Amino acid sequence: MHMSIWMAWTATTVVFLLAGMVKGVIGLGLPTVSMALLALWMTPAQAAALLIVPSLVTNAWQAGPRSTLAAMLRRLGGMQVGIVVGTLGGAFVFGAPAGAWATAVLGLALVGYAAWGLAGWRVQVPARHEAWGGPVAGALTGLLTALTGVFVLPAVPYLQGLGMERDELVQAMGISFTTSTLALALGLATSGGYAGAALAGSLPMLLPALLGMVAGTALRQRLPVATFRRCFFAGLALLGVYMAGRQLIA
Repeated sequence: MHMSIWMAWTATTVVFLLAGMVKGVIGLGLPTVSMALLALWMTPAQAAALLIVPSLVTNAWQAGPRSTLAAMLRRLGGMQVGIVVGTLGGAFVFGAPAGAWATAVLGLALVGYAAWGLAGWRVQVPARHEAWGGPVAGALTGLLTALTGVFVLPAVPYLQGLGMERDELVQAMGISFTTSTLALALGLATSGGYAGAALAGSLPMLLPALLGMVAGTALRQRLPVATFRRCFFAGLALLGVYMAGRQLIA
């Protein structure tokens, strides 16, 4: 898709505003929405580079409060190590997210994530399995992050299976997403997919992402979250089918 610089800049700003709003409402979705929409007119590697700063700041914000941060980090430490190892290993083997195959994988990942969300599936992770389950879930999440730039699977289903309270879950997702963002940035840098120009483009996207997150937080008080989640997952499914089908059929 050929776009003028002005059109591309405007469209990218709108994407991060929308992605931030989704994150404000349901606590996740900024990288998923931004990667899905940006990949419609740019490569996955370019899209992944643009989301680094907005994702890092919004997820670090979500990782509070500091009073419970140390305890949560101890509980999820193995998972964070797995995320880093999986992301860097995937970046070393496959390179930065790039090419038609990465777009197709991203589309299939979005369809799978949407199916999981629409079905309302939940996993239960007994406490005795956390010692090995966390690193495995982290490594798989890291590998998918390296392939697609999206780091919700299987991290979010795993974290939901730990039986946390709502605020604990939000914090846990913020920690894991922050780790994934940093690991992705390092993976892109080591594979040549993240340069100074990408950082310059990522920084301005922080403002619309934050504005969207504030708006989404306010919207959460008025809109039934269950309804929003259904619309969100249905939209992701359609985007995923389009992205994967476009590459697989071509």
